[in-house]
Amino acid sequence: MTGFDIAMAGLLSFGQVIPSAQREIVKHAGLQVIHADGAVTLRLKETGREERAIEGGRVVTVKLQDEHYPVYITRHVRTWKDCDAVETWYELRHDEPGPVRLLRADSFASRINCRADVVKVLTLTGVWAYEGNITEATVANGQIAQYRSLAGTRDAWESNAAMMVSFGNEVDEEHGRVLGVALEWTGTTEKRVRRSWNGRETDVFAGIDMETGPYVLDPGKTFTTPRAIIVWSEKGKGEVSRQYHRWARRHLMPHGDVLHPILLNTWEGSYFSFTEKTLTDMMDGVKEMGGEMLVLDDGWFGKGKYARDNKNRDKAGLGDWVVNPAKLPHGLAWLADEAAKRGLKFGLWVEPEMCNVKSWLAEAHPDWILREQNRSLLLGRGGSQVVLDYSNPAVRENIFNQLDAVYAQVPTLAYVKWDSNQNIVNPGSTYLKPDRQPNLWYDYTIGLYDLLAKLQAKRPQIMVQACASGGGHMDFGFLRYADEFWASDNTDPFRRVFIQWGASQFYPASAMACHVTRRGSSMKYRFDVAMTGRMGFELHPTKLSKADVEFAKAAVADYKRIRPIVQRGDLYRLVSPYGGRMSALMFASEDKSGAAVFALGLDRDIIVEETLRLRGLDPDAKYTVTEINKGAKLHAKLPTEPVDGRTLMEKGIAVRLSGRFDSASFEVVRAGNNTATK
Repeated sequence: MTGFDIAMAGLLSFGQVIPSAQREIVKHAGLQVIHADGAVTLRLKETGREERAIEGGRVVTVKLQDEHYPVYITRHVRTWKDCDAVETWYELRHDEPGPVRLLRADSFASRINCRADVVKVLTLTGVWAYEGNITEATVANGQIAQYRSLAGTRDAWESNAAMMVSFGNEVDEEHGRVLGVALEWTGTTEKRVRRSWNGRETDVFAGIDMETGPYVLDPGKTFTTPRAIIVWSEKGKGEVSRQYHRWARRHLMPHGDVLHPILLNTWEGSYFSFTEKTLTDMMDGVKEMGGEMLVLDDGWFGKGKYARDNKNRDKAGLGDWVVNPAKLPHGLAWLADEAAKRGLKFGLWVEPEMCNVKSWLAEAHPDWILREQNRSLLLGRGGSQVVLDYSNPAVRENIFNQLDAVYAQVPTLAYVKWDSNQNIVNPGSTYLKPDRQPNLWYDYTIGLYDLLAKLQAKRPQIMVQACASGGGHMDFGFLRYADEFWASDNTDPFRRVFIQWGASQFYPASAMACHVTRRGSSMKYRFDVAMTGRMGFELHPTKLSKADVEFAKAAVADYKRIRPIVQRGDLYRLVSPYGGRMSALMFASEDKSGAAVFALGLDRDIIVEETLRLRGLDPDAKYTVTEINKGAKLHAKLPTEPVDGRTLMEKGIAVRLSGRFDSASFEVVRAGNNTATK
């Protein structure tokens, strides 16, 4: 069985009326509609099928049509030669005399004929500062497990848009049958896993959550489901993760093949209280430590009574994307030039999906704010924040023009941090007709993608970070327009061990922004944790001691050397932090020329000894192993001569951690090779 087989098998369970042998799945079908005349069933038949080769893979297109009603469905299944991921989605249109109401429109709906005594579902859940928690639950015979996220914006918190379904008792990182299902969607999602009464079949569904009401589809219009990414593994959960990582880097993220820069984001170093000198001092500091970019966070915009200044802080200015001259009298271009003089790139924070009611935008266009008629407006962050109506093209055009004007001021702009700090809590649109209000949840996300695509098309060189009060945008939908996500506002390295471990189940290390801050224990521990993703800084360098700066310089040099392996390599999770003693993981380059290994102690004032059996090496090649990012002590007795990969994978490295938050990092290099730095 392959992911392609599973995706194609989904055709049988997509309609509401299917072969009699599978009738029990009808009420859980992937597509449910109410026709214009009130009928509620579909009887689909295949009317055509086409398979064609595309660059790097193939696409199968299947045409379906109802036996009686003019309802037409096109099923797409796409594969790639260089990874085992399968992408599938549907397009639905009709020519009925009136609207058709969609009650359910899943992206993936398939019956998995894989007998197993135990079926489990792994998902990620969380809230602000506690993202990426792994939850694994057993689905009993005759039971349906349902996972929903209804925020509309920060949907990765409640239930991430990805899951793994495992079949059997002996499933772990390296063994067992596992199905991965992930949605390319930033809005509301629902995932369902249903076992038959006798446990012989497992039905798996994933798509948009439509509990907020049916989507009203007019004649001649096309409704396209989000794309679902399917991965099947006979070698455990680790292989599912690696296939998702390869697919995202190679076929999803705009700059997936580019090494991500070491940057300093200004937020935790200055918050709203900064001047031009504050920022140039930060530039000097990050340059000294070996960083490559400065990103200016919140507080640079707004004007007049609504300026985003030290007085208004987060209560005003959002939606008015103009530079605050009182704070930055020389403007953004001057800051970018100052960064360039120091050999740094320049980036900028924005939050375009929201505005403050205390803003010029809200004064001029109160109808552009999502709101329910006849209800008071619920306000978010700062007691003033609301969500803009992205179902309205005029709103998107206004925001595009504002951002375009700002970006034009900085021709060298290299990076944008796109934030989103409010859920859809006022689910009403003055743009949509009364009977189309439930369409808002889908249309909002489509509008968001429309804006992101337009910005990307004009300035494809800009890298984007998807932030949403932390890890609320940890999803493949946003990663089609961004190269990374902010994993969490919680930058304590102990908590980040768990957050980043959870995120790694589906998302590549290069997409995971991991910053060294002043929170946590030793500088070494903070760096070791941050090195397992896209490392950066979130502090004011002038507040570091001279010793800390010197340590940071050496750590950054180490990270630059192993960065190609961490950001482009295959991840192997060696020891889970959920065991309570330590966490260990490694990255191996695809050509098996090297690896980076990390052992991260957890909050235990004890000695922890663990033999780490490495993975992903050439068994017959010789490798040297070196401890890097060294502190005051060494953590392993390493061989002085090169050792073969088979020994490292079978006998491993004996690592000893002692004391609270101790950690170790190792570089593995094939004899005769140098780790790539470009």
